[in-house]
Amino acid sequence: MAAKPIIIDCDPGVDDAIALLLAFASPELNLLGITTVAGNVPLSLTAKNARKICELAGRTQIPVYAGCSRPMMRSLTTAEEVHGKTGLEGVDLPEPQMPLQSQHGVDFLIDTLMSSSGEITVATLGPLTNLAIALIKEPRIATKIPEVVLMGGAISQGNVTASAEFNLYVDPHAAHVVFSSGIKLTMFSLDVTHQVLTTPERLEKIRAIATPVGTAAANLLGHYSSRDAERFEMTGGPLHDPCVIAYLLQPDLFNYRDCYVEIETASELTLGRTVVDSWNSSGRSPNTKVTQTADSERFYQLLTERLAKL
Repeated sequence: MAAKPIIIDCDPGVDDAIALLLAFASPELNLLGITTVAGNVPLSLTAKNARKICELAGRTQIPVYAGCSRPMMRSLTTAEEVHGKTGLEGVDLPEPQMPLQSQHGVDFLIDTLMSSSGEITVATLGPLTNLAIALIKEPRIATKIPEVVLMGGAISQGNVTASAEFNLYVDPHAAHVVFSSGIKLTMFSLDVTHQVLTTPERLEKIRAIATPVGTAAANLLGHYSSRDAERFEMTGGPLHDPCVIAYLLQPDLFNYRDCYVEIETASELTLGRTVVDSWNSSGRSPNTKVTQTADSERFYQLLTERLAKL
């Protein structure tokens, strides 16, 4: 089968970095480009970090584009306390030599989608600002996207507030645009990513790869996982963004329910919350395939095997 054409929109970020590495190691995916957005750290760092990860994996032919530097209607909230000041705490990668593309990330999304003779899947690992602005600027791109696979949301407990997950809290208005766009959505919320834990045993298997990529991945995950494992009282830290890429490779790693989902944009108390109608209480047609469970053993087997290929 031909490789699936995709664009990854991200805000690296440790878990974004692991997701990118997983994509790089997967010939089933034809990665057309990477767009970056402000989120875990400011845009200047996310654009730099994406290129650092490309160079670490020897994938310097993949173009990287900087997108939006702030949310649509709010000031930027970042997560340096989780990812470190650089966004890649735990490793000291050299300054990237590959160029940052001059085109804005939003324009790359629009031009690539509109000029394609086929459809292109969009994988979003951070705030949805770039995709929302692209949809506003050129609504016709919705017909060119067969699926947006996104990490974001929380059915139960948030991680930046009691209600909201970080990515959708950072730019809830962008999330509203995407969730109301009519595009087929598949959502990986905290309820699923908190099932995918980097336990000490899983971390050691990644470290045992003993390549530059394996060592960097283990060092990144070692720092990143320890904080969340302690905070959430779990046996390891949750690994969010790579779930999106794993789904594109092996969708049977996860179980799903079709639900109607909308985004809270008015209440300061619950801003950014994904309101998930699991039982069709509202009578509205589902707009999102909401992931329910994950096979974490098979997920880490896939991740470890693929990282070893780089």
